Amino acid sequence: MRRWRLVLGGDGGEGTGVALAGRDAAMDAALGALYGGAGEKDAKGRRDRSAGLGASAPSVARWLGDIRTYFPSSVVQVMQRDAIDRLGLSTLLLEPEMLEAVDADVHLVGTLLSLNKAMPETTKETARAVVRKVVEDLEKRLATRTRSTLTGALDRSARVSRPRHHDIDWNRTIAANLKNYLPEYKTIVPERLVGYGRASQSVKKEVILCIDQSGSMAASVVYASVFGAVLGSMRSLNTRLVVFDTNVVDLTDQLDDPVDVLFGTQLGGGTDINRALAYCQSQITRPADTVVVLISDLYEGGIRNEMLKRVAAMKASGAQFVTLLALSDEGTPAYDREHAAALAALDAPAFACTPDLFPEVMAAAIEKRPLPIPDATAGTR
Repeated sequence: MRRWRLVLGGDGGEGTGVALAGRDAAMDAALGALYGGAGEKDAKGRRDRSAGLGASAPSVARWLGDIRTYFPSSVVQVMQRDAIDRLGLSTLLLEPEMLEAVDADVHLVGTLLSLNKAMPETTKETARAVVRKVVEDLEKRLATRTRSTLTGALDRSARVSRPRHHDIDWNRTIAANLKNYLPEYKTIVPERLVGYGRASQSVKKEVILCIDQSGSMAASVVYASVFGAVLGSMRSLNTRLVVFDTNVVDLTDQLDDPVDVLFGTQLGGGTDINRALAYCQSQITRPADTVVVLISDLYEGGIRNEMLKRVAAMKASGAQFVTLLALSDEGTPAYDREHAAALAALDAPAFACTPDLFPEVMAAAIEKRPLPIPDATAGTR
């Protein structure tokens, strides 16, 4: 009943009969400031849920301290996001002391990037420090697994026909020589050996990350920038990072610092996927060794038929084409189902991808094998 009382808000009609005191009362006040309040009643007698933080920075700072005291970090981040959405707290994030008080996560980074142009100079350094901390945490989480997964895929994709003994890929060798099975000896004569290519410092694959920077893609932009920096650090990959709305910006020369990449984006605005793909297509020099990754919800503001023709042309040339509706932990977002179906008809399935799955998706694309499409998004294939 205590938990129900905290959930329902205690405006007198929740029926729990529970009175809160001490720490519970303080928790209830923190929740009520964001989600509660005694607003006007509607036609059905329900009260509007109104804001209670006030407009001053000191009161918000106190509230931010309170929620960190009473709730775990994961809940704090949800409440911060709700405060930004419900209470217009984004304007207060333009003050350095507010940025220092919040718990930073991917969503807060997205909000800061959307405020980038309006941010005063006194706040920009603090904002960059907040963004850098989130980016460094993501790199620690994702970099090692990404490099190891893709290094293995790159080595396997460079197979040789006369391998040394230690470089023989026995599974593929057996599959390639099943026709040479000798029943009387119960063995296979390996007429053709298939082996792993030895690692070299030469560029083996080209990767083009083409990222939709419309406002709904904020979390995906953050993750894609981090992955772009990781891929860009691998000598056997030549990685290009392109962001777009109605304009196209090539940020490849900033790949060594994902924070610079993020502050080079401009979240919001329209979308012209066709224009972005036209630029990416012009950058392909070795189609058979190129993977193009489009990260977009597919709401096209450009020329739809031209967009599809470009995808078909890239695939016909031998390039691998991957469409990610989102690159985040949030699940499948709203997306243009008609465009997703049209891409699927071109054998270019569109699906949402978590950051943890992204290395496997890239490895499959590099090796030209079926992509590990999550079951939850089977309807988008």
